[in-house]
Amino acid sequence: MSRIVYVHGQFVREEEALIGLFDRGFLFGDAVYEVTAVIAGRMIDNDLHLARLERSLGELDIRLPLSRADIEAVQAGLIGRNALSDGVVYLQVSRGEADRDFFYPEAMEPKLIGFTQAKTLIGTKAQAEGIAVDLQPDPRWHRRDIKTTMLLGQVMAKQAARGRGFSDVWLVEDGVVTEGASSTAHIITHDGRILTRAASEATLPGCTQRALARLCERHGLRIEERAFTPKEAQEAAEAFQTSASSLVTPVVRIGDQVVGDGRPGPMTRKLQALYLEAAGVPA
Repeated sequence: MSRIVYVHGQFVREEEALIGLFDRGFLFGDAVYEVTAVIAGRMIDNDLHLARLERSLGELDIRLPLSRADIEAVQAGLIGRNALSDGVVYLQVSRGEADRDFFYPEAMEPKLIGFTQAKTLIGTKAQAEGIAVDLQPDPRWHRRDIKTTMLLGQVMAKQAARGRGFSDVWLVEDGVVTEGASSTAHIITHDGRILTRAASEATLPGCTQRALARLCERHGLRIEERAFTPKEAQEAAEAFQTSASSLVTPVVRIGDQVVGDGRPGPMTRKLQALYLEAAGVPA
């Protein structure tokens, strides 16, 4: 059965979808995107994702192509038309189409596309056993707080990490961890504090990170927003990463150093359970 996608105002079969040659997202990476998790047919933390989409567009002076309510309707239409139970719904907004020029015309018509991907989000091997992450220098541009489609640095880092036998990679700049290549990095200290980077232009504000932070505050768990070094991470009691497509995933090895006893720790397990409970997933 052909997947149904959304392109510039229409739901069409994926083989019929067309994007213009002069779309600035294609030519310059002049576009932003969002990915929302779908569990049992329901979007998770979507209010945070749409708020971040609108912020990213605002930072690039691209107007929102539809109202938030209409964008949600597009997402729901994609989920329904593809009978998606578990997976993600992807949105991408480009500045629009114009002949190739670094300078763009005023009042361009932004272009919205969207599609779904079926994916197992709960009970994965990575969530159960934890993963090993590589450490690499951060190769990306300065404005990482904007969720642009310019992901070549992340692609190269992930590919290099896989070639070295790691599942993922955490990026390092000026002696501290910035974030994962497609996730937010967290560590848990031996006295039970959860450390993660504060919002800045150096990192993308993670929606799953924010949702988890709210849960921690509600349950009296201590969160400290500050940078940490690779050495601190390797010597931490526990480590984990968060993202819309992997939820809360334990990290049991960082570079050549095993974290803790090499197994997902009790605090990470608690955070996994709290997040799934908040998402309405039965225990």
